[in-house]
Amino acid sequence: MEKIRKAPKGILGFPVAPFTENNKLDEQKLAQNIKFLLDEGLEAIFVACAAGEYPSLTKEEYETMVDVAVSVTNKKVPVYTGVGGNIQTSLELAKISEDKGADGYLILPPYLVTGEQAGMASYFKTIAESTDLNAIVYQRDNVAFSISTLEALADVPQVVGVKDGLGNIELNTLLTQTFKNRFGWLNGMPLAEVTMPAYVPLGFDSYSSAISNYIPHISRIFYQAVLKNDQVTVGDIYQHVILPINNIRRKRNGYAVSLIKAGMEIMGMPVGQTVRMPILPVEKEHYAEMERILENALNRYPKELVTQSL
Repeated sequence: MEKIRKAPKGILGFPVAPFTENNKLDEQKLAQNIKFLLDEGLEAIFVACAAGEYPSLTKEEYETMVDVAVSVTNKKVPVYTGVGGNIQTSLELAKISEDKGADGYLILPPYLVTGEQAGMASYFKTIAESTDLNAIVYQRDNVAFSISTLEALADVPQVVGVKDGLGNIELNTLLTQTFKNRFGWLNGMPLAEVTMPAYVPLGFDSYSSAISNYIPHISRIFYQAVLKNDQVTVGDIYQHVILPINNIRRKRNGYAVSLIKAGMEIMGMPVGQTVRMPILPVEKEHYAEMERILENALNRYPKELVTQSL
């Protein structure tokens, strides 16, 4: 059968990497995290990516995370892995992902190096062409795509999507209007719900949702309200859920990861507060603030409301 060359749409699940107090990967809690995301209807699983502390993983831990994701999802939804940084390591992990039955991978920017656009295009193209898996290329940090770069990647069948983590609306407008449906467009901004109402009109039809690890039904209500142009619901969730959480996230570098684990613990899905350097755990005062926000969020949007919003 010919491989389906299409990026996943909708709300995308990014499980964390649960570590024990002894800094060991907890496979059981990872499996529970992924099963929860599946049960909540998320449209794809992206394992061992930024939320999964990809840069800190050993090769063996990476292999384990891919094994768990492929096993738990059991082909219910696509499984994407994270690759990127060091080009040689990326090629090795891309092959591991293919061998272990993943559907594709998210290619993160090269580590530390800022290259010319031709060099960036070659980096992403080389990784994408190294296997037959689908590839999503990620612009963030030191990478901003030019039209010429995406023109080169548009000739690669494996490249099915572009993920944005820069938040440059002018650039995103230029890219989406130039390439339209050639790529799937994914919002990868930290706490993507903040920007999704601005991204949808550009053609972005999916996003990575950190809060779906602990309040996925609210993310679902919010996204449906965005698609329906229900400004009342969008505004209320902004005011009482998304922006307060985002305000905490912005207080410390690394909270894009550690705040997810805190939210999961508060909501009764403990994966531990252990994170790997240079990320630090959520501070006590911010944890308590997060508790108050989530209590208020559940009072305003109990889980049974999700069926009424669809």
